[in-house]
Order: sequence, then C-alpha cells, then structure tokens
Amino acid sequence: MSGVVSILVPIALFAVALVLALGLWNMMRGGDPSRSQKLMRYRVLLQFVAIILIMLSIYFTSTS
Repeated sequence: MSGVVSILVPIALFAVALVLALGLWNMMRGGDPSRSQKLMRYRVLLQFVAIILIMLSIYFTSTS
C-alpha cells in the first residue's frame, strides 16, 4: 500500500499546481469569474486529498 500512496502523492501535488496555474491564468486574462471560483474550489479539494495522501505516506513509512 505504501508504494501506491508514494506514487499518488506527486500526482496529487502536480494536480494542485496545475489547477492553481489554470485558475491564476483565467484571472489574469480576465476570464469568467465563476470559472476562476470553480477552479479555486477544485484546488482546495485537491489540496485536501494531497494532505491526506501525504499523511498516509508518513504513516505507512513509519509503521514498516
């Protein structure tokens, strides 16, 4: 299980960075404000998932 989690952590971090960049790009070019808001909500959700995965990774590496 630790191997799966350690693979998912960088993917989750990349997803957070990608959604953040898309949201900022949309705001800078003057795009639809509701789209920016939606992207920032997705970013918060992805950050939560990334934190959970990081905590699981720490747990699995400390128990083995």
